[in-house]
Amino acid sequence: MHQVILKIVPAIAAGCTVVLKPSEIAPQSAYILAEILDGTDLPKGVFNLVCGLGETVGDTLINHPDVRMVSFTGSTRTGSRIAHAAAEDFKRFALEMGGKSASVVLPDADLAAAVKGTVNNCLLNSGQTCTALTRLLVPEDRHDEACELAAAAVAKMTPGNPLEETTRLGPLASAQQRDKVMDFIKLGIEEGATLVAGGPDAPQGCDQGYFVQATVFGNVKPDSRIAQEEIFGPVLSIIPYTDEAEAIRIANGTAYGLSGAVWSADQDNAKRVAGKLRTGQVFVNGGAFNPQAPFGGFGHSGLGREFGKWGLEEFLEVRSLQL
Repeated sequence: MHQVILKIVPAIAAGCTVVLKPSEIAPQSAYILAEILDGTDLPKGVFNLVCGLGETVGDTLINHPDVRMVSFTGSTRTGSRIAHAAAEDFKRFALEMGGKSASVVLPDADLAAAVKGTVNNCLLNSGQTCTALTRLLVPEDRHDEACELAAAAVAKMTPGNPLEETTRLGPLASAQQRDKVMDFIKLGIEEGATLVAGGPDAPQGCDQGYFVQATVFGNVKPDSRIAQEEIFGPVLSIIPYTDEAEAIRIANGTAYGLSGAVWSADQDNAKRVAGKLRTGQVFVNGGAFNPQAPFGGFGHSGLGREFGKWGLEEFLEVRSLQL
């Protein structure tokens, strides 16, 4: 619903009609929204809902000559296909795709607060968020301490039924996604990373449902697959660095650039380092998300921006009148 609202509200505000194709995995919130809009005075035909698979319905919409703009949230692979298809007809498009965001802990930072904040962000929605801080970069002399703190933090993330008050970690969206995440955890072990917490087995007492243990790896190599590829599950990679320059190189050393974080006792120093990260947004010392600020990525994380005036402008074309 969050992703849908970020698209249809600015599109309608800009004067566009909208055809929404929700994810075939979770379309029901879109049905509810359609029912709500049907009960308003919005003119018929301004909002339209079409459901189906991406390779059929999605492709039809992308290639239809009456569609002049495509706004997409999803995988980088699908975003690439959309960009190529849109280019054939010179359609506008905005893509919000994957991420492999780095949380950079500088030597003077409050390590406990940084680790807690990073773990909470990484495990939000069971790791199924494109902005998840899945790489924790720490000074090498504090690596082991960071691992201990991360293990303690994930131990509090009780898995179970999301409707239970005690649950802190729910299931993944599908069996396919669960299996993919478990395969990545096995890969991390094969790559030689240190398994600090979790593992490839289902959490105890969660044999039914698509559950994965909150997993932490230490001594992760920056060029390993678990540090380079988006896992989209509750998996955190802790990467040691020797100095600030190396930390920035590691943080910028993936194809993605959607989010990130910097932690330092010196706010100005944190902002200075944040300015060197090639990513669409940076959380400084746990700063709150600002919905009026532009949201979007660099590189394989996407093109275009959502939120605020920037999200509205994605659905507008600039034109001049010569009088």
